[in-house]
This record gives sequence, C-alpha cells and structure tokens, in this order.
Amino acid sequence: MSEIAKIELEGKIFEFPVVTGTENEKAIDISKLRDITGYVTLDTGYKNTGATKSSITFLDGEKGVLHYRGYAIEELAEKASFLEVAYLLMHGELPTKIELENFESSIKKHTLVHEDMKRFFEAYPAQAHPMGVLSSMICSLSTFYPESLDPHRSKEKKELTMHRLLAKMPTLAAWAYKNSIRHPFMYPKNKYDYCSNFLHMMYAMPTEDYKVDPVVSAALNKLLILHADHEQNCSASTVRMVGSSQANLYSTVSAGICALWGPLHGGANQEVIEMLAQIHEDGGDVDKWVTKAKDKNDPFRLMGFGHRVYKNFDPRANIIRKTCDEVLAKMKINDPMLEIAKRLEQVALEDEYFKSRNLYPNVDFYSGIIYKAMGIPTEMFTVMFALGRLPGWIAQWKEMTENKEPIGRPRQIYTGETYRTFTDIEKR
Repeated sequence: MSEIAKIELEGKIFEFPVVTGTENEKAIDISKLRDITGYVTLDTGYKNTGATKSSITFLDGEKGVLHYRGYAIEELAEKASFLEVAYLLMHGELPTKIELENFESSIKKHTLVHEDMKRFFEAYPAQAHPMGVLSSMICSLSTFYPESLDPHRSKEKKELTMHRLLAKMPTLAAWAYKNSIRHPFMYPKNKYDYCSNFLHMMYAMPTEDYKVDPVVSAALNKLLILHADHEQNCSASTVRMVGSSQANLYSTVSAGICALWGPLHGGANQEVIEMLAQIHEDGGDVDKWVTKAKDKNDPFRLMGFGHRVYKNFDPRANIIRKTCDEVLAKMKINDPMLEIAKRLEQVALEDEYFKSRNLYPNVDFYSGIIYKAMGIPTEMFTVMFALGRLPGWIAQWKEMTENKEPIGRPRQIYTGETYRTFTDIEKR
C-alpha cells in the first residue's frame, strides 16, 4: 500500500501521496494542495521543496555521494573524458565507441562561431567581466540560429542546437579572455580534444607554437567533469525555470550563466584565491588567520572549507586533491600563495576544530589553486565553472522539455498594504 501523508487544517484532515525516489528519497506530493485546501506552502529559498523529478544526478550530502546517471563521480573522473560525461548526462547512457566518435565529430564541426560575433567582442571594454560577456554572447547565438526559437522543432534539430552550444562555448569563453587582454583571437583546432582545444585558444599566439601540456589538459578534463552537474542548484533551477517558458536553449543557458555569476553560487573558488592573497599581503602568518577563523566574533571566514550540501567530505575534493598535487609538481611553480594554501589544507585536515565541524577543503578550494597554477586569471574562474556545468544545464533543459513540464510559477504570501483608494495629487 502506498504511503500517505496527512495534514490537518481548520479541523479537517487532508491526505497527500508520498513519492519515493530510486535512492529511497521521500517527498510529499503537494501539487494539489491549493486546489484542495486553499493553502500554499511557504519555503523561502526552496530548501525543502522538490520542484521536479529528475533522473540526471543523485546527491547525498550526509554520506558524501555524487552520482551522474547512477555512475559514481570517482569512477567518471578517473576513467572518462569530459565529452563522454556530457553524452551520459544528455542521453542517459555512456556512449559506445561509435556513438562517442560520432558525438566528438559533431562537436568538432561546430566549434567555429560566426565572424560577425567578433564585432560584439570589440564593443566591450577591456575591463568587462568575462561572465557578462559570455552570457551575452551565448544569448546572441539564438539570433544566428533562429530555428532554435521554435519550441516544437524536431528532435534532430534540438540535438543540433545542443551540439552547437557545447561546441561553441569553449571558443566564446576563450575569446572573452583574449578580448580582456586585447590579444588576437585564436581559432579552434580540431586536431585537439575538447580540453586541449580550449587551452590552445586561451594561450596560443599567432607568432608562437603553443604546446598543450598533457598534465594540465588532463587536470582540466577532471575539473570539468567534477562540475558537470550538481542536482537542482541555483543555476540548474534557473535553467529549468527559464526553459519552462519554452525559451530557446541559448537564452536559457545564458540565464544559467547569470545565476552562476553570483558570488554565493559560482564565485567560491575566486573567493579562495582572494583569501589567499589577503593572507599573503598580511605577511603570510597562517596561524594568525586560522585563529581569526575560529573566533566567533571575528567576521573572517576561511573560503573553500565545508559545503552547504555535503555534511562530510566533498567527494569531488577527494578526487581533485591528488590532481592538484600533480599539477603543482609538474609546473614547478614557486608561488607563496600556493604555499599558504597547502599550509591551510594541512591545518584543516589535522586540527580538531575543523575536523569536528566537517570543515574540510572542498572542490572550490582545490580548483582555485589549480586554475591559478594554470595561469587562468581570477575573474575567469567562474567562466571555467560555467564551461564545466554546461552539459548539466543542457541535460536539465532537455529532460524538462521532453517531460513537457509546465511553466514555472511559484506562489507567494502577500505582506503588503491592503486595499487603498487612490488620492488625487493635490490632496496628498
């Protein structure tokens, strides 16, 4: 017999079905609550509201578990390429060899962007934040592909739109960086894999023969996989909300980029580097700043430690910690800020204060360090996050449209003035 939840309101008892997910997550289905009772629920920030059913990502913060389509993040990061994971998220299954070859070939066919888009870049000032530029450029893709505006287009045309977006995002992201330093744009080279091609467009110059470091490319591949999806977070929910209006995929993902831009969502790894710079400028006394972090009356907080979802160790941090060591060793970088980071990591892993509160280094702590070691400027960190999260956004949009989910329309509890009569201006 199915479980039932009972709610008593005004002396009446109402019954609502209990829904159980495949990982035994339970939810009370209140989709008809207002129709039956006249009441709505109030859940500021949607912390206890399941807005959809999804088969894409499973996350258990208590146990430190993250699965994409049932596959453990540890296995995917170790064995898969980013495009394999993108295919998995978008289609539900890992690709066969032929499917992956066809998928990679399709992506490589669409890496170029229209030459007219160069003029858009030229109009932005050098100090323009690359996330603002990227969001605008992604949205503008819809003007170059007007067929994407039709919500009822064929499955094949939707697939083409998804491939185009996945292919062009690295080009536009790299060009946003190049534009900020007023360097010439580098066109994609399809002899490279997805990650190496991005690095080429970021760092190559017309007069130089740039060689992609395989250790750096492999580290980037891992980082993008770790960020590919994370359940119904702020930006994923934004993508689903905007997409529910039948907006085209380009504008929908552009909205997701804007949501990710916020410092409470995608800016954590940037805050890590800014924190390390602050400690370095103060003289590099790690013990002093650890003491400040422990002081409840001190506003200082260690960035990149703990996680609002994971109550134990962030499983992604376990993976990327080793990669971080490999990158730093390979590049032989002598950076005092990175030395501060390693000392902070040691304290957090050994100090009982941090261990008892589960304040372990998270993925943002290590990703910030790796990106800095790669030479990626701090303002580009959130762009890197967006590059990794793109397959998840596409998968969320695809699932939502295929399930024909209704347009999002949250309710509210009104707390303003009650009815008032209008007073002529002379009498006010």
